[in-house]
Amino acid sequence: MANFIDRRLNAKGKSTVNRQRFINRYKKQIKKAVSDAVTRRSVTDVDKGEQISIPTRDITEPVFHQGQGGLKERVYPGNDKFIKDEYLELLFEDLELPNLQRNRLNKLVEYQIHRAGFTNDGVPTNINIVRSLRSSLARRTAMSASKKKHLRALEAELSDLENTPGGNAERIIDLRASIDSIKRKIAAVPFIDTFDLRYNNYVKHEVPSSQAVMFCLMDVSGSMDQATKDMAKRFYILLYLFLTRTYKNLEVIYIRHHTQAKEVDEHEFFYSQETGGTIVSSALKLMVDIQKARFPADEWNIYVAQASDGDNWADDSPTCRQLLESQILPLVRYFSYIEITNRAHQTLWREYESLKQVFNNIAVQHIRQSEDIYPVFRELFKKQAV
Repeated sequence: MANFIDRRLNAKGKSTVNRQRFINRYKKQIKKAVSDAVTRRSVTDVDKGEQISIPTRDITEPVFHQGQGGLKERVYPGNDKFIKDEYLELLFEDLELPNLQRNRLNKLVEYQIHRAGFTNDGVPTNINIVRSLRSSLARRTAMSASKKKHLRALEAELSDLENTPGGNAERIIDLRASIDSIKRKIAAVPFIDTFDLRYNNYVKHEVPSSQAVMFCLMDVSGSMDQATKDMAKRFYILLYLFLTRTYKNLEVIYIRHHTQAKEVDEHEFFYSQETGGTIVSSALKLMVDIQKARFPADEWNIYVAQASDGDNWADDSPTCRQLLESQILPLVRYFSYIEITNRAHQTLWREYESLKQVFNNIAVQHIRQSEDIYPVFRELFKKQAV
């Protein structure tokens, strides 16, 4: 009886066909497991894939037998870990970043050319004459050195015989014939050969042609409990993973606010608790200040994600609209606002909704429970019809 479990990491393409066949066969179950697993990740923790599980009944495979009868053994397919590319491919299938016409992002990179020694292959314009002549001289020396040495010996012997009275006439004739033959062989060695050619070698170094910054804005006032902030975190994780598939250089800026805004680290952003009221415009103003000081719009692709429960001072919501309309939306690639609440929408939602009639780079979505996060995210970044 045998039990085969393939745990290989697919080096050099091993088991790639079977791996993809398995993923396609159980894609629905795998995608559900992936979407559930992503909620447990740190926002910037994308160095690994994810261990997931799917129901045992969904991975039944044919059985190997040894002879007639005996116990049946199952063969478990694939290795037990999803590598990063597969994990993200499943997570973000059929999604895209909107408004990409102006910058094609960091999947398109520019290159700078640098000298990197010499090579035996190249184009004529890159021929290094000095190196090629050195190689030619070395080759001709190696090919003719022994012949020249033999030639000098024969010429010396011929000279002695010719200067000796009664010298051997037949030997003289043979020596002259041999000398002529060696001279023809030496002359036949080409001055330059394709083997001698040396070319200047150049290598390309990637220079990012674009880079991105993601501003994460979140209300941390007393009305935002930990469960609400956990749902916001899951949304930010999805956004971060999604952007890193396009940009190699992605900066993440965390701004939390109640009546005042502050730039913080990830831990404080998600887990600190404040009391008091809410002034959303404080976060937008701080975001604008940071953007102007550190992330010029002509050098950075700017994305903003804002999470709130919708509470805001009524007279502050028009200020938020004005900031977005005049200073933020004209510069950013995409501004996504998610409102996490089971209550009715308030003035902030209505002000943001009105901006959608004027700008196509703002999206407003409503999340009521954790199950809504992934569908809402897919709705925000679904591929647009051409």
